[in-house]
Amino acid sequence: MFYRDERLALFIDGSNLYAAAKALGFDIDYKLLRQEFMRRGKLLRAFYYTALLESEDYSPIRPLVDWLQYNGFSMVTKPAKEFVDSMGRRKVKGNMDIELAVDAIELAPHVDHMVLFSGDGDFRPLVEALQRRGVRVSIVSTTRSQPPMIADELRRQADNFIELDELKDVIGRSPREMEPEPVVQE
Repeated sequence: MFYRDERLALFIDGSNLYAAAKALGFDIDYKLLRQEFMRRGKLLRAFYYTALLESEDYSPIRPLVDWLQYNGFSMVTKPAKEFVDSMGRRKVKGNMDIELAVDAIELAPHVDHMVLFSGDGDFRPLVEALQRRGVRVSIVSTTRSQPPMIADELRRQADNFIELDELKDVIGRSPREMEPEPVVQE
């Protein structure tokens, strides 16, 4: 439930939203996403969190990051860390949970409703803390993927759960034939 006069902020866990949309077979059109939530309330901020591989000459996510920065999104990035696991496989780690949580707590006094685009159960204590401060919290993720991308404890804590698959016609587009955003291992 959204109210036209409430102050909104969006917090997008980039790798989590990317994985959820991919599991549902579509890409996110971020221009449409921003427009949709501007329609639902007074959108104060739209944050997008992602780790970037700085060691590569070209990052497939760089055009998206640049576009978002020029089109009303507050980008929060940090270098991803590459390592080789015990099996000799190349792994990438770039968890942005702390950055997102700090920003949400700092912004809480200025908003009525926060929308978190993530199904990560690690965010349950953040949602609870925001609610204690009088902020309503909606979670956007999916139960329709196999396995579901939303942690049950996060869904239960939220004031509202928005099924990403039900937003497909509003904020989605067909997957592109280009290299996808790298999914960061946490």
